[in-house]
Amino acid sequence: MRGVQQPLLTGFGAAASATEVARNLDLTGRVALVTGGSSGLGLETARALRMSGASVHVTALDPVAARTALNGIGGIEVWPLDLADHASVKAFAKAFLEHQGRLDILVLNAGIMAQPLSRDKRGREGHFSINYLGHYELTVRLWPALLAAGTSRVVVLSSRGHQMSDVDLEDIDFARRPYDKWMAYGQSKTATALFSVSLDRRGRGHGVRAFSVHPGMIVTPGIRHLSRSEFDAFGALEADGTPVIDPTMDKKTPEQGAATSVWCATSPALSSSGGVYCENCDIASVQTDRPFGVRPYAIDPERAEILWRMSAMLTGLDIVIT
Repeated sequence: MRGVQQPLLTGFGAAASATEVARNLDLTGRVALVTGGSSGLGLETARALRMSGASVHVTALDPVAARTALNGIGGIEVWPLDLADHASVKAFAKAFLEHQGRLDILVLNAGIMAQPLSRDKRGREGHFSINYLGHYELTVRLWPALLAAGTSRVVVLSSRGHQMSDVDLEDIDFARRPYDKWMAYGQSKTATALFSVSLDRRGRGHGVRAFSVHPGMIVTPGIRHLSRSEFDAFGALEADGTPVIDPTMDKKTPEQGAATSVWCATSPALSSSGGVYCENCDIASVQTDRPFGVRPYAIDPERAEILWRMSAMLTGLDIVIT
C-alpha cells in the first residue's frame, strides 16, 4: 500500500474549493449519492456534483429540514436514512435500487464527532455504528448499482482524527475499556480509511474504486456541541466565535473541505489508483509522527481485511467477488 500512497502533485492547493475542482467537469448522466448531504461538507459536495450535471441524491435524518437546506439547488432528491438503524439502511437501499439502476458516485459523508457514549439497537458504539458500520452495510447493499455503472467511485470521509486511535479489534465497542469520545471518533475514522482499502481490493477488477478523505478542520453544525475550551485547544475559533479560516493550517470553509471529496469522486488523475487516503486534493503521504498525512495502520491491508471480515460477521453482509 505504501507504494501507491504517494502524492501526485495535482496543482490544487489547500485552499481549493469544491466549485473550483468541479468547474470543468461534465457529469451529465451520472448518478451520485451523498449521505448527510444537506449540511456542511455534504451540502457543498452535493452542490458541486449537481453543478457539474450529475443527478444527485442525498440522505438525511430529517428529510423536511434537508429539503429546506437544499432549497435553491435544483435536481437533488432527498431520502430518509438513519445509519445507526439496520432496518432504515435496508429499507433505503431497497427503495433506492428500485428507483435507480446505477450509481456512479457514492460519497459516504455523514457522521458524528466526539459525542458522549451512545449505542445503536445492536449494542454497537455510536461512532463506530454511524461513521463506519452503517456505511459498510449501505455500500454492500448498493453494490449492484455500483457495478451497473461500469466505472464508479466510493469516497468515504475519514479524518486526521484517525491519528488519535487505531481500531481496537478486541474491544471496538468500549465494552471493557473506559469510554473516551476522542478515541471513539479516531477509531471510527481509522475504520473508514481501512474500509476504502478492502473495498477497493474487491471492486477494482469490476470498475469500482474507493478512496478515503481528510477534508480539513471545519467548524460545522455537527460539532457545535463541543465546549469553547475544546475549540480553543484546536485554535478553531476567533475571539468572536466565528471559525478561523487558514487552509495552510488545515482550517477550512465547508466548500474548501468538500474539495477533496469532489476531487476523489471525479478526477481522472485517480483512474489507476484506489484504496488511498487523500487530503488537499491529492494523495497524502505516509507519516508516523507529523500532523499531516496518513498513519501506516490506517492503510494496512491485513488490518483492513480483518476489519472487513468482522464487519461481514456483524452485519451478515459481504461482497463476494468471483
